[in-house]
Amino acid sequence: MSEFYKNIHKKPSLIAGPCVWEGYSHAEAIAEKLLAVCGKHDVNFIYKTSFDKANRSSLKGFRGAENAIEGFRELKKKFNLEILTDVHESHQPGELDVVDIFQIPAFLCRQTDLLKAAAQTGKPVNVKKGQFLSPQEMGNVKEKLISFGCDQIILTERGTTFGYNNLVVDFRSIPILKTFGWPVAIDATHSVQMPGKQGDQSGGDRSFAKYMMRCGMVCGADVVFAEVHNDPDNAPSDGPNMLHLDTFENFVKEIRKWFDASLD
Repeated sequence: MSEFYKNIHKKPSLIAGPCVWEGYSHAEAIAEKLLAVCGKHDVNFIYKTSFDKANRSSLKGFRGAENAIEGFRELKKKFNLEILTDVHESHQPGELDVVDIFQIPAFLCRQTDLLKAAAQTGKPVNVKKGQFLSPQEMGNVKEKLISFGCDQIILTERGTTFGYNNLVVDFRSIPILKTFGWPVAIDATHSVQMPGKQGDQSGGDRSFAKYMMRCGMVCGADVVFAEVHNDPDNAPSDGPNMLHLDTFENFVKEIRKWFDASLD
């Protein structure tokens, strides 16, 4: 079993990393910093990045640099870390043995064959709640995964479509998702995204991410999800909503604080 998944509930838990693979040197530098900060504050951590960002706003959107899978192996060898990445096609989970947790993107959360392929690897599966779904409807997604043999599930709240180019989070979603009996995550950065806001790419406002994290944890989220970048204003994907690496430690300190408060 994934060490990260095993330690959910035992420690504050964080899924974090850059949106998309930009090359080994970039990933190495960010992973080293994230590991150091999470280790310092005793936070359960898994490194997240997309090896292929297939769902882009436009054809010009950056999907990821080459050699991501080889890079994942090198990161694991150097840092002894676990990796979470999203998959978009049903052949991918069986080919990505280096990955520790598979993530099903929100737009694909009802794709039965993709859920089946991820479940049948025997690894944990994190499913993002579709922007078009109520939290109650995620019960059907959970039942699909269980029917395919998955016994390690994370359900993630990442906002609901609120008119054009905007999302809103109904925090009642967290306790509703928790009734299904599996860990629940609050995606603090995608929740502040503004889909398609910039025409050929999404916008967002990262300054609100800390509030999403706080509200999610107060409502009972077991895991926080946050994308992080050293230069988000110039990042090739999801820049407006990613946390700046320089602010990451303060973000982690708050996660630690809210987790400790939940134990009182």
